[in-house]
Amino acid sequence: MRIRTAICVASGCLLILVTASNPVAAQSSRVIEAARNRMVDEEIVAAGVKNPLVIKAMRTVPRHEHIPISHRRYAYYDIALPIGESQTISPPFVVAYMTEALDPQPEDKVLEIGTGSGYQAAVLSHLVKDVYTIEIVESLGKTAAKVLAQYPNVKSKVGDGYLGWPEYAPFDKIIVTCSPESVPPKLVEQLKEGGRMVVPVGQRYTQNLYLFKKEKGELVREALRPTLFVPMTGAAEARREVLPDPTHPTICNGGFEEFVGDTGLPNGWHYLRQGEVVTGGAPEGANYMRFANDEPGRGCRALQGLGIDGREVKQIKMSVRVSGANIRPGQSAQELPGFLITFYDKARDVIKTDGIGPWFGTFPWQTRSQVIDVPPQAREAIVRIGLLGAVGEISFDDVRLERVERP
Repeated sequence: MRIRTAICVASGCLLILVTASNPVAAQSSRVIEAARNRMVDEEIVAAGVKNPLVIKAMRTVPRHEHIPISHRRYAYYDIALPIGESQTISPPFVVAYMTEALDPQPEDKVLEIGTGSGYQAAVLSHLVKDVYTIEIVESLGKTAAKVLAQYPNVKSKVGDGYLGWPEYAPFDKIIVTCSPESVPPKLVEQLKEGGRMVVPVGQRYTQNLYLFKKEKGELVREALRPTLFVPMTGAAEARREVLPDPTHPTICNGGFEEFVGDTGLPNGWHYLRQGEVVTGGAPEGANYMRFANDEPGRGCRALQGLGIDGREVKQIKMSVRVSGANIRPGQSAQELPGFLITFYDKARDVIKTDGIGPWFGTFPWQTRSQVIDVPPQAREAIVRIGLLGAVGEISFDDVRLERVERP
């Protein structure tokens, strides 16, 4: 049984308030723990996280305690979820990956910028001596502080993380769970010489996760992977120079010609699973993206975020070049490949999903397009390409999205 089934079983248990001595509570706890362990096995370990202490912490921290009741049934999916105030809790893989990159040590003092739900701080509390975490949104900061009260080595406050926490500086490690356009200078000052900082840096919807090491007072940068975080607000947002245009949504790097440093990962496409950029034989340009999967239901996709204002954009045209080989449904008839777009409102709740596909069987390169109605309440969107749980092989190139101008 894969995690989808396990989550459906566990979700009914998360809302039951019973005492620990009650046998129903014990059974519920076992089901939830099983769902959490499957998530770790299938979405964290299988995706490449190796640090045994990080893996243990991910198995230990109850993620559902950091999620609003309305979304707890999704707690052990590897997805971001809304936590209120237009903010989200990061997917578990992202939390594990960033934690591993930070290289936490037992005597470390760590600063986290962007408490959010408190989940990242809770994971770190099992790995380091002290965690200091800052949240700019007062309501979220107060809610997280209540959940984090069970971790005595975590200290939290409400404030602007752009300024860091000078009273407790310097820090051995700094982790930033929201995206500034560039690294805030105060964080550089408050990082110890030889320290490490993990930060998603870039434009609003096109970001890359970087590991910075402080050497002789300067930061040395290493590109890790494309990613997508909510923006760092406050002083960081006021200093942002490049702003998105939600009235003209487009796809970034739809031909897969640009890469993140020397990682081999395509710029703009995050959460890549079982996909690779292939050079040669592309119908357009030099490269295309190929996905292959032989395990029904397993994640096999790439994602990209964008701003889109449904008050201004009434329709969009989606187009793509695609080829396939031996494509069959995954665990259900609905698990089939596509080029999909999911619209979100200003609270980052899902409105609807639409797009091109599905595809079956074997077929040569073909061009497909579709005009999609944009919900008026839409403010953001996520596009997905891949097998999406199906088995076989599918390739994409020349992925496009553009506003349709009505006469």
